[in-house]
Amino acid sequence: MPKTSEKVDVASLVRAWANILLGCVLMSIGYAVFINPYNIVPGGVYGLSIVMHNIFPSIQVGYFGYMFDIPLLIISLILLGSKFGGRTAVSVILTPFLMNIIERYAYPNAEALRTLDPSQLLGGVVNMTDHLMLTCIMGAVIIGLGCGLMVRGGATSGGTDVIGMIMQKYLHTPFSSAILICDGTVVGIGLLVIGFGVGVDAEAGTSPSWLLSLYSLISVYVISRTVAFVISGIANDKIIFVISDLDMQSLHDYVLRDLDRTATLIKSHGLYTGNEKEMLFLVVDRREVMGVKQQIRQADPRAFVVVTDAYDIYGEGFKPLPKEGDINPE
Repeated sequence: MPKTSEKVDVASLVRAWANILLGCVLMSIGYAVFINPYNIVPGGVYGLSIVMHNIFPSIQVGYFGYMFDIPLLIISLILLGSKFGGRTAVSVILTPFLMNIIERYAYPNAEALRTLDPSQLLGGVVNMTDHLMLTCIMGAVIIGLGCGLMVRGGATSGGTDVIGMIMQKYLHTPFSSAILICDGTVVGIGLLVIGFGVGVDAEAGTSPSWLLSLYSLISVYVISRTVAFVISGIANDKIIFVISDLDMQSLHDYVLRDLDRTATLIKSHGLYTGNEKEMLFLVVDRREVMGVKQQIRQADPRAFVVVTDAYDIYGEGFKPLPKEGDINPE
């Protein structure tokens, strides 16, 4: 028995690190190829790094990532303890490094690297200057996939996650609201620097455009939705409440035998009539909903039925309850 448990632990550890490494690669590609060359600012530390690169174009975006992330990690160790751990430290170090490597090999010379000229990126084969909406969405999806894989591996991308958790602990701000405030602030700074050209040298090759901030807001939303999807998955399960005046034994048999599931039978009564009723609570796959509805109709055509989405289900046969410190994508 201990050997089997040890194998499971090793497999889980390998899977976790594979998720983290793949997440770092995807995030690096998303930023270096689809986001950075077009001055889109998708919030977070790397969004702020893109802004700083516009002010100091001789410094690569990844180096600014180090400048912001490493102090934030130190602050997190002081204020939050070791909640982030070594896995986050690896992702914080590896992602900017990979981003810098990709950019150095993707541009033909130092001047193209300095200006992040998309027309010279990979020989111009991925120049999407005329398709900013497409590059905004593609970059956000790739970054969201990478970030989601990191979280599934037990790490985070650092940055605004640290600020969000500090705000949650000391200011009692909901984590999602704290992240929104951080990302909104970064997009606002991007609007000033990139949108209106504040503090940017005209010779740096930056063409001020406030419309880029709108693309930035789109990317912030797409990233957040993609991360939530990777971590929690799509809402395939449905909750069904059935309230009836009858004894729906045929429905009970269908759930137990045909669906091979169980349900919770709750004795209740009508608030107006005071009559005793039967309420059945069950969770099913969305593909099973139609069959359940047909069985309810056969058992009691006048039954009151409620069907709703189940985004998070915990317990036997579903997900384990989250541990303290686990990240909630919502």
